[in-house]
Amino acid sequence: MTAPPEVTGSAASADPEATLHGMSGKAIQGRSLGQIAWLRLKRDKVAMGGAVVIVLLILFAVAGLLLDRVFGVVHPNEFHQDLIDTQNGTLVPLGTFGGMSPEHPLGVEPVNGRDIFSRIFAGAWISLLIATLSTVLSVLIGTTLGVIAGYFGGWVDTLISRAMDVFLAFPLLVFAMALVGVLPDSILGLPPEMVRIGMLIFIIGFFNWPYIGRIVRGQTLSLREREFVDAARSLGARGPYILVRELLPNLVAPILVYATLLIPTNILFESALSFLGVGINAPTATWGGMLSEASRFYTLPHFMLWPGVAIFITVLAFNLFGDGLRDALDPRAR
Repeated sequence: MTAPPEVTGSAASADPEATLHGMSGKAIQGRSLGQIAWLRLKRDKVAMGGAVVIVLLILFAVAGLLLDRVFGVVHPNEFHQDLIDTQNGTLVPLGTFGGMSPEHPLGVEPVNGRDIFSRIFAGAWISLLIATLSTVLSVLIGTTLGVIAGYFGGWVDTLISRAMDVFLAFPLLVFAMALVGVLPDSILGLPPEMVRIGMLIFIIGFFNWPYIGRIVRGQTLSLREREFVDAARSLGARGPYILVRELLPNLVAPILVYATLLIPTNILFESALSFLGVGINAPTATWGGMLSEASRFYTLPHFMLWPGVAIFITVLAFNLFGDGLRDALDPRAR
């Protein structure tokens, strides 16, 4: 009894079952673009490290709201005059390196003795809140106007493009300082802190939309000539349908990448405004405000070191994650 002949060469490749199931006998499953991007992102250790830091920062920001209530940590606005050297009139913290101790691991501030550790945590949620919401506002305005300008073209494109040029040339810092001078302490019964936060979100978000608007407009100009847009038009689809169902899904990748890169920029801008005294008022803790107060005590390096390190780590983490996300979503990347 002879064995059946083996199927080799072109005969094996012609078998559809062998091609479909492969050598292992398992069906070969295709991957979506999202799955491919996720696999690329997971292989980028630097980007994943930035993502882990971002998650930890978000947890820290949430914990900053509950430090004194849940975790029993010193309140960020609580004074500790017993830790300040008042005998010699220097008003500097007692002890080494700014009064570091188990109760105050990062030391205390000069003059009033507020705990720096708790103020770093308390300032995290304000910085992340302002940066995130202002980025969302910029993305909404920039994406909407950018898609409209790129798709319709003509006088609509000209009008929106000239508006972008005006906003890009606008002296944002001067406007912020002038607006703070005329802004009342309370609007609609809201506390001054919430008024300042809303003001910063509006200023940073509303005047930064042209950057993402230009990116979206350029992408839309290339996408509107693609075959799938022509196919939608041939089937009778109107402009709003094409914008929402055809163009916007193909713009998600560049929008996400730019948003992750815009958040650290907004963190730095909020810190700069607080440093100049036109941001969140004391005693509310912000990283920029802490740097502004520390500039008067240049002989105490710990006072300026810790908020500077917090800003540096946050901006670096978002930039690393944004770069990795850009590479993962790039279809031309290997």
